[in-house]
Amino acid sequence: MKHISYTPDANRYTTMQYRQCGKSGLKLPVVSLGLWHNFGFNDNFLTGRQVIHAAFDAGITHFDLANNYGPPYGSAEENFGRILKLDLLPFRDELIISTKAGYDMWPGPYGDGGSRKYLIASCEQSLKRMGLDYVDIFYSHRFDPNTPLEETMGALDYLVRSGKALYAGISNYNPEQTQKASAILENLGTPCLIHQNKYSMLVRTPEEGLLTVLEQKQIGSIVFSPLAQGLLTDRYLKGIPQGSRAAGQSIFLSEQNITPELMDKVQKLNQLAQRRQQTLAQMALAWLLRHKTVTSVLIGASSVEQLKVNIKTIDNLNFTDAELSEIETILK
Repeated sequence: MKHISYTPDANRYTTMQYRQCGKSGLKLPVVSLGLWHNFGFNDNFLTGRQVIHAAFDAGITHFDLANNYGPPYGSAEENFGRILKLDLLPFRDELIISTKAGYDMWPGPYGDGGSRKYLIASCEQSLKRMGLDYVDIFYSHRFDPNTPLEETMGALDYLVRSGKALYAGISNYNPEQTQKASAILENLGTPCLIHQNKYSMLVRTPEEGLLTVLEQKQIGSIVFSPLAQGLLTDRYLKGIPQGSRAAGQSIFLSEQNITPELMDKVQKLNQLAQRRQQTLAQMALAWLLRHKTVTSVLIGASSVEQLKVNIKTIDNLNFTDAELSEIETILK
């Protein structure tokens, strides 16, 4: 392994913006780094390490993982653990590290879902992979209809009380499930800190009640897939490039998703972004951050350059009424 002597930028907290997460005392950067893609054993470790350095140098303190991020499963946590040990352990108290359990992780009946058995075992495994005593946020990654919600939330409460996690979160829960989960956690004395949901200009499901629940319950919100798997970037403006997610074997984005009607919308959005002197991706992220309920957006990055461009979103988060109206017209 090539040795990198890493000293973080002394000015890392001067430009990043931070928002209070729900009614907690915790602040998150408005842009957080997600390690869903690009950080597994199949990816370039050195590039991943450089991206994480560049993120921290820019004031990104929050790094988001899950037990099965990779590929293979667990490898994103393991690689992140190596980078922590090599470079970031002296700054552990400046970092917010989150992980999750809820989706398929290991064979048999206890490696999936929302059981106490699975969540607690998975958290223990994640801590070992990353070389940590605790994570800052531990999430139930999805609602499990086959497990009582009291059991799933009880496991989160236990993980917080045992010091293995500082805060509890939920992900991919609908408005009604969020209401119930939040009430259970409140009664247990471990309030729900944050909800991680899929939201973008092209996927607006949270507007159908979830954002209202989060605002009423004062739960923070962090958005994943804010760029709709790359559709809200300049990547597909001239067709499907070789090596792109849509051209590969991704189960999250395929050529069939990229219809002429969709690309017409994306082209019009891009023209508006240019008038705002932003990239399409920057505008798409800013559009989400205009909501006071949205604490942070999770971006991925396959290069330092891509990361730096998307962090520049924070230079222009304001929209005129005319711009918002134009976006609605395009998206209808």
